[in-house]
Amino acid sequence: MSGLTGFSMDFFSLKGKTVFITGANTGLGQGYAIALATAGADLFIVTYDREWEETEKLITAEGVKVKFFQADLTKRDQVTAAVNACIEEYGKIDVLVNNAGTIRRAPLLEYKDEDWQAVMDINLNAVYYLSQDVAKQMAKQGGGKIINVASMLSFQGGKFVPPYTASKHGVAGLTKAFANELAEKNIQVNAIAPGYIETANTAPIRADESRNKEILGRIPAGKWGKPFDLMGSIVFLASKASDYVTGHILAVDGGWLVR
Repeated sequence: MSGLTGFSMDFFSLKGKTVFITGANTGLGQGYAIALATAGADLFIVTYDREWEETEKLITAEGVKVKFFQADLTKRDQVTAAVNACIEEYGKIDVLVNNAGTIRRAPLLEYKDEDWQAVMDINLNAVYYLSQDVAKQMAKQGGGKIINVASMLSFQGGKFVPPYTASKHGVAGLTKAFANELAEKNIQVNAIAPGYIETANTAPIRADESRNKEILGRIPAGKWGKPFDLMGSIVFLASKASDYVTGHILAVDGGWLVR
């Protein structure tokens, strides 16, 4: 029975852990942050703007600490400043969640260079910069968790979003590359790939009757996901329960990819 004893639901607890998360003041990121707070983690949230009052209220209601930091993650020096500020505030970083991202839609033949660069800067370059800086701190601490946010377009091509698709394929690649290198440092690196989720960003698609029908017709679960559906996944990947999981991209998609 060796290896079958000693398990506890405490393996999912994040009490005493510090989570550094980006872009968590709205949308799915807000859901991730609330889930992590509910599991007991203290949070350091990096955002581009200062609209964080609602998120702050929801997190403090869980009885944990939260600190917000405004930064432009496309700037290398601001990334380092944010990481240093978290370490100064909490003394450590146990979990990094690379959630911040953007999307700009246009036909390929009309796509602007500046839009390509803007999407790649935040969706891919910032993930690399943050992971590198935080991994250095985690290596000193003896371990940690890095969780990236991938996409269905980490696996597929999509339409009208060339840099988004390229960047999310890149996120999947970085997840695997980082996992290989950082395993010896006891740092697990994984990603969540959300499927079609009910958020403000997807409201226009859901309002388009034909497009909505097309999407639902491919989802075996027969429905759009809700932010709630991702909360268990983020807690699992941030906790001790996933210590032997690394380099994995966890699709939370109602079966979209297997259809």
